[in-house]
Amino acid sequence: MDMPDLKVISADVRKDIIKMLELAGSGHPGGSLSSVELLVSLYFKHMKFNPKNANDPDRDYFVLSKGHVCPVLYAVLAQLECIAPDELCTLRKAGSRLQGHPAKDKEIPGVEISTGSLGYGLSIGAGIAVGIKQLKKNNRVYVLMGDGEQQEGSIWEAAMSASHFKLNNLCAIVDDNGLQIDGPTKNILNVESIADKYKSFGWNVVEIDGHNLDEIDSAYKKAEAEKEKPTAIIAKTVKGKGVSFMENLAEWHGKAPSKEQMEKAFAEIDAALEKNK
Repeated sequence: MDMPDLKVISADVRKDIIKMLELAGSGHPGGSLSSVELLVSLYFKHMKFNPKNANDPDRDYFVLSKGHVCPVLYAVLAQLECIAPDELCTLRKAGSRLQGHPAKDKEIPGVEISTGSLGYGLSIGAGIAVGIKQLKKNNRVYVLMGDGEQQEGSIWEAAMSASHFKLNNLCAIVDDNGLQIDGPTKNILNVESIADKYKSFGWNVVEIDGHNLDEIDSAYKKAEAEKEKPTAIIAKTVKGKGVSFMENLAEWHGKAPSKEQMEKAFAEIDAALEKNK
């Protein structure tokens, strides 16, 4: 898919995220918006994923380790027609499949595992990757994490294991937006340099602008080409990207917009798309 198409999809995904959260009256816009290009590029250009057969044994696997940003995953899956557009309006409603964190038992095509508690997605991803290796298959595994999530010790146990077992079929993506719910990550528990840490654990590391589709595309290609090591893509992003009054503000980690704010956000997203065509 061409970059202009990915830009249009990214804009639509951002608007769906905002709409879902406004209707729900709760949720997590900041990290959902910062992850948009990373997931759009992955699903529409790199990952082996058939929306009409989401459980294809030859598929690539995606684990949303930071499960609170599930609105971005739901919105991407809706673009792929795994979820009906109208169903997005049921986010966080009683009885809905689209809960505030992904739930495997809801049988949503594309949701591989239930996540929410931070820190264990990389372990799950590494386990899947080991299984794929043992079966001598070519599937790949992608895990999206947050930078604040790197404060969890289980991340580093998984990182050590992935390197030891030479899981070149595993790609970790760190959405490095610099903020978590209580403020700047560096002030809560400094995890910098994330890139140097993964390098010291024996990973292939690629550092990029997490909103630049060309850089994202190149990073995924480098991960696919790596023959010996797992790859960590450290994506520098902006929390709340695309909505000026949300950008770089920790207060928008987990707060829904009002209807008026939603309309303002839509106008900004549309204007940015038109400017960058």
